[in-house]
Amino acid sequence: MSQKVLITGANGQLGKELVELFTEKGFEVYGFGRDKMDITNQAQVQEVISNIKPNIVLHSAAHTQVDLAESEPEQAFSINAYGTRNVAVAAEAVGAKLVYVSTDYVFDGTADEPYNEFSPTSPLGVYGKSKLAGEQFVRDLHSKFFIVRTSWVYGKHGANFVKTMLKLGEERKEISVVADQIGCPTYTLDLANAILELVDTEKYGVYHISNSGSCSWYEFAKAIFKNTDLDIKVIPCTTLDFPRVAARPAYSVLEHMSLKLNNFTPMRNWKEGLSNFIKHQ
Repeated sequence: MSQKVLITGANGQLGKELVELFTEKGFEVYGFGRDKMDITNQAQVQEVISNIKPNIVLHSAAHTQVDLAESEPEQAFSINAYGTRNVAVAAEAVGAKLVYVSTDYVFDGTADEPYNEFSPTSPLGVYGKSKLAGEQFVRDLHSKFFIVRTSWVYGKHGANFVKTMLKLGEERKEISVVADQIGCPTYTLDLANAILELVDTEKYGVYHISNSGSCSWYEFAKAIFKNTDLDIKVIPCTTLDFPRVAARPAYSVLEHMSLKLNNFTPMRNWKEGLSNFIKHQ
């Protein structure tokens, strides 16, 4: 019997990657976008999940527009906190394992060494606070969960930094990119494969999953162009040069302590993930 997997946010950048990978691996996949299941509608979520009775629920649906969240906090909490509660309660009722995709934004970025899974959280903005509230609901209401914090995600689906840089590279000769925010780029395919490995176990808990190593957005941009034939001058600038509505953590490098302690496959370096992605564009 193939296992049933229900995926929320199935039209999103990570959701589409998860649908493809789990389908390819022989799971019976049920992908839901907001049009088919609105996670903020508890009755609908319970009805869908109790009808399908999945073995695994991959919850990747989220309000991810960080700047917009500042001006619509109720919307962000409705989706990221209470939407996650609705999914957690329904998944628990059918005995499904639950993966909740969270974020490096649960940290304030004031550290000078990588954050592990047990580092204290203190989000700066509405987005991070609402995602952390979602984590808390998962901990409180579900018994078999994997909370997966990730960062700087890019892949073949949806809009992301790598695609934006490649597009700008076609249009311009030079680009200014922020050099004082440090983090870990994460290729959706590598993230999806790590999630696949997690759900095959009962090693529940919180996991930091990003590609290994770290860089600034400026270094990331330079590496993107190094993988192409585009001759672009990348100019470092500061966060203050590009004011945004929501504060970003200046340093949000994730340490993969849980992957290591639970003997999961180590994540490959971000440079390797990036060149692999660009090669298969």
